[in-house]
Amino acid sequence: MSTEHDLKPTLAKVATGATLSEQEAEQAFDVLMSGQATPSQMGAFLMALRLRGETIEEITGAARVMRAKATGVTASPDAVDTCGTGGDGSGTYNISTAAAIVAAACGAKVAKHGNRAASSKSGSADVLATLGVNIDADISLLEKSLKQINLCFMMAQRHHSAVRHVMPTRVEMGTRTIFNLLGPLANPARTRQQVIGVFGKEWVEPIAHVLNRLGSHHAWVVHGDSGLDEISVTGPTFVAEVKDGKVATFEINPQDYGISLSTLEELKGGDAQTNATAIRELLAGKKNAYRDIVLLNAAAALVVTGIAKDIADGIARCETVIDNGSAAKTLEQLVAISNEGNAA
Repeated sequence: MSTEHDLKPTLAKVATGATLSEQEAEQAFDVLMSGQATPSQMGAFLMALRLRGETIEEITGAARVMRAKATGVTASPDAVDTCGTGGDGSGTYNISTAAAIVAAACGAKVAKHGNRAASSKSGSADVLATLGVNIDADISLLEKSLKQINLCFMMAQRHHSAVRHVMPTRVEMGTRTIFNLLGPLANPARTRQQVIGVFGKEWVEPIAHVLNRLGSHHAWVVHGDSGLDEISVTGPTFVAEVKDGKVATFEINPQDYGISLSTLEELKGGDAQTNATAIRELLAGKKNAYRDIVLLNAAAALVVTGIAKDIADGIARCETVIDNGSAAKTLEQLVAISNEGNAA
């Protein structure tokens, strides 16, 4: 029997509106990510899930396959990732990227996982490359960087080569699919602490339940005011926290931490050059809405890693490392280590 038929029974099932068990989803996504499905089958399958709405079981099964097929990076069990799904359409500065640098300067081991732009003009990979980071650094350099300076950047495409089988179909479809949710769930360093931003509030709790099933130790899944896939400073942020095998929800209000509300306009970024300049200015101590939102998001990373006892403590630690130059030095070191072995 030819392998292209492997997805047909699953297609027949989802065509009726039925949902898949975690195991069935795992088998289906293994077919997709092994290149054994035709483009038509892939498109039909992904669209059927999208139209019905992807379930916790289906997302968990898909994430397990993506994790299993990833080229891994060795990290300590206390490593954390700050990552958004992207696709929120807000076009803000690079928030989770800057938060990763600041959190690393505070002592969190940040295995940052990212890609080029989803909905903005500048994704984490775009802005870091502009800042001088070698986004294609070898795994040995990533592991060295994480060990020595608490920070590395893992380019999603380099670690998830199996996704190449699905990429042309996704591009042709031109619409959101389950893969937009999977990136932050498939960190190559297998981080068990996470701050994950999602593009829709309806995904906050489901993604938290997925992380719980995948064995996360302490994670926050967030969706902020103004539709941000970050903790927001324009209004409250809805959070689902995964801790001790349970999921609980709460809201964060920036004003509770002495941060005055900003407008989305104040957070609007531009191309990679513009956003890189904003990061440099932030690390040099410039005070504005961008600094406020980075402080909040970096503080969350410190809470899930246990470095900070709460958000207020986290913000204070983050302010210190920005103002004493430690965070700027962390970026310098990231650039230097990632480029080791490259000709000058």
